[in-house]
Amino acid sequence: MKYPILQPVELLDAREGAFRVRPKTEGDWRQTCDHVYAEALGVGLVMDVFEPTGAGNGRGIVDVVCGGWQADRVRLNEHLGLGLVDALCAEGFTAFAVSPGSASLFTGLQMVAHVRAAIRHVRQYAAAWGVAAEPLGLAGASAGGHIAALAALAPDPAEPSAREPWRRHGTAVEAVGCFFPPTDLLDFDGGVFDFAGRAGRGTARLLFEDGLAGHDEEAVRAAAEALSPARQVRGTPPPFLLIHGDADPVVHLSQSEKLRDALLSAGGEAELWVKRGGRHPWPGVRAEAARLASWFAARLA
Repeated sequence: MKYPILQPVELLDAREGAFRVRPKTEGDWRQTCDHVYAEALGVGLVMDVFEPTGAGNGRGIVDVVCGGWQADRVRLNEHLGLGLVDALCAEGFTAFAVSPGSASLFTGLQMVAHVRAAIRHVRQYAAAWGVAAEPLGLAGASAGGHIAALAALAPDPAEPSAREPWRRHGTAVEAVGCFFPPTDLLDFDGGVFDFAGRAGRGTARLLFEDGLAGHDEEAVRAAAEALSPARQVRGTPPPFLLIHGDADPVVHLSQSEKLRDALLSAGGEAELWVKRGGRHPWPGVRAEAARLASWFAARLA
């Protein structure tokens, strides 16, 4: 199942020039580009797989790559600059950098479903990548952390008798780590998140396939609640580690505080590491990425 595509496919996007700006990375990994894990609306959903060049620990982390609810190779480059992939591979993890699709094409809940499909795919073909199907970690930053948190809080159960082999795997994960995620879209900067204009093109389609037109306030609030991890904690959640700066101008620290409090109230385990003066992200964020990778190593040992 594994096939080494060492170069990404052609990028048919106006931002192709931005893709060519390479991030600073340790590069201590082998990268497989554009591995297809599912299909939606005739579009292939892809992940890049980063395997450590040194000794692996036999564990995998599904890392949701998404910025402003847009997912493309430019966002992947930005995510590589964060240092999380470097840190995970340094700990011996194989990182599955998953594109969940973009809000200009998919709704938020569809993007969450895509992440669950990615988890099933990784578990189905775990042996080909040299990792165990379980335990499995889940990570993300900003919008990627938001989508990852929702997927972790609403896992699909395994279907042992399913005809499709991937559906025989459930999507519950054993640990979740998120950098500065939006978690309460009903109380974002004191009101409902500005889906029409806050986060760039396509964000109006986060809630509904046809956008916001024709949907009244009650419908918008209900859809926003369904996309708010802090309001979707049910049962006993997996352990979470949240990392957030207290000077974040894009996603206020209170968003991580709300999710932490909801997780603890549900009887789960949740930690919040606050970076003093940290923005979105901050210089030196690689140190926190290394700490998160160490946390995953302890949780998934």
